[in-house]
Amino acid sequence: MTNPADSIEIQNVVASTGIGQELDLEALAEDLPGADFNPDNFPGLVYRTQEPKAAALIFRSGKIVCTGAKSIDDVHEALGIIFEKLRGLQIPVEEDPEITVQNIVSSADLGHNLNLNALAIGLGLEDVEYEPEQFPGLVYRMDEPEVVILLFGSGKIVITGGKRTDDAEEAVEEIVERIEGLGLLG
Repeated sequence: MTNPADSIEIQNVVASTGIGQELDLEALAEDLPGADFNPDNFPGLVYRTQEPKAAALIFRSGKIVCTGAKSIDDVHEALGIIFEKLRGLQIPVEEDPEITVQNIVSSADLGHNLNLNALAIGLGLEDVEYEPEQFPGLVYRMDEPEVVILLFGSGKIVITGGKRTDDAEEAVEEIVERIEGLGLLG
């Protein structure tokens, strides 16, 4: 059997930073080609980078949220592009603003179909949400690492809430061990 941890793919990295000053988003939207600002729909300005592919949500407060990146390196690269564009518009941005990873969403495949009803009971009802009429996946809240795993009958899983890339691997290894311990894998 292939190792499920080998199938892990990062789908999205969300990180935040700030430039420590208020921004005039209307002016910024005019000066930043490709920026999207529609305050009736969303209070922030959206600026997309193509390489790496990511979206920066820039708020009036100077806070910036980067989403859609496929790695932590891509987050740093995309935000670096944003910082340079802002500096090019004479907006002072310190040399190396602190960037905090808020959430890493990953997917993996356990390689076996899962009996979600049996898993809901076996994993302990206090850590599980499973209402198949509402959502086809089982929601499992793990303490260590502190992530949420969505398990689907197909054996596919989504890990969310991680702050480090290692969190997904640790979570997959832990969930496989628990499912095997219950005799419900394969």
